[in-house]
Amino acid sequence: MRITSIDAILIPPEKPMFGNSRPVLCRVNTDEGIYGYGESGVTFFMGSDAVFALIKEMAPMVIGMNPMETEVIWEKVYSQGYWTKGNGAIIFSALSAIDTALWDIKGKALGKPVYELLGGKFRDKLRCYASQLQFGFYDESVPQFTYEDYCTVAKIAIDKGYDAVKIDPMVFGTTPSADRLTSGDNFGYFSHKTIETIASRMQATRETVGKNADIILEMHCSTNLQSAIQVAKTCEQFDIMYLEEPIAPLCPDATKRLSESTSIPLTTGERSYLRAGFMPFLHNRSLSMLQPDIGICGGITECKKIADMAYSYDVGIQAHVCGTPISVAAGVHLETAIANFTIHETHISSITPESVSFGVYDDFVPVDGYITVPNRPGLGQELSEVALNRAIIETVK
Repeated sequence: MRITSIDAILIPPEKPMFGNSRPVLCRVNTDEGIYGYGESGVTFFMGSDAVFALIKEMAPMVIGMNPMETEVIWEKVYSQGYWTKGNGAIIFSALSAIDTALWDIKGKALGKPVYELLGGKFRDKLRCYASQLQFGFYDESVPQFTYEDYCTVAKIAIDKGYDAVKIDPMVFGTTPSADRLTSGDNFGYFSHKTIETIASRMQATRETVGKNADIILEMHCSTNLQSAIQVAKTCEQFDIMYLEEPIAPLCPDATKRLSESTSIPLTTGERSYLRAGFMPFLHNRSLSMLQPDIGICGGITECKKIADMAYSYDVGIQAHVCGTPISVAAGVHLETAIANFTIHETHISSITPESVSFGVYDDFVPVDGYITVPNRPGLGQELSEVALNRAIIETVK
């Protein structure tokens, strides 16, 4: 079997999606008629056009190769891509999309789900958490401001069967209709008013979900060490499962200092690439869980190695997922095939009616807070006619 062409796919939304997301995927085609899908992770806020272009530039490097040789192809692109020897979200997002598509092909060709090719299924069901409740947990993004807002949205998640939620109480200002907080607001030292707002939102969430549910506190790299310590100290009283992305991932020493200043376990990873990007955090033992994004960190090939490396350090894994049903499927296959899986992210952007409509199958959407892992060959998910009819598709042969 040989790769004959690669389709770069950009899907414009009907209306603005989360973070102005414009999903970018690729479809790798073969001479035996078997094709596979992979998705880039850098497609919200900015990056879609750049990844779309780079997939087309990268395609000639792999056309003509055997798609079953995922390691050989990955190493060729990494060793010959020049800029791959440095770092960068765009170049590794393009490689990640192509690599994941190859695993989809491999599974379809062998008639096996990807999780079997990764070593087998450790679990039939994945525990999920409702992610980013500060944007609401509705069919579209609705900013949450007040104590009552956070009570309402947390109850929606609990009523849907989730026993874990994630919020970033710092995204929006202290009053309704306020602008998003900026680095000037977050970097340095929070005012007493801001800390009180953060505490109020966390208290509303804890009181609503009850003592037996888990809360992940998201920070989106918006704080520095000083303000992160402020937030951590304030929120320890709310029994936090993880403190996510408190500090930019290029600052492992500051992350270590924070880990020594709080009882809350730390996690990060969606903006890190390759094993090398995670290694400093494992060496200094500042993190209790890693959150690699398969669409950014190097694809399924590299993400499995990151998970295995983390296992050696007694650190858990949660795949970061914020995309179409293709990226959700990739995350599910990886997570079910690793021993150190912790919990699965159900991002609000992945379960809106529009996003779900981009996939042929809807069984990757949690039921009562769990995903039952499908056993279809490959990723077990396809882009729907809804997505393909809307997509901009450019083919490289």
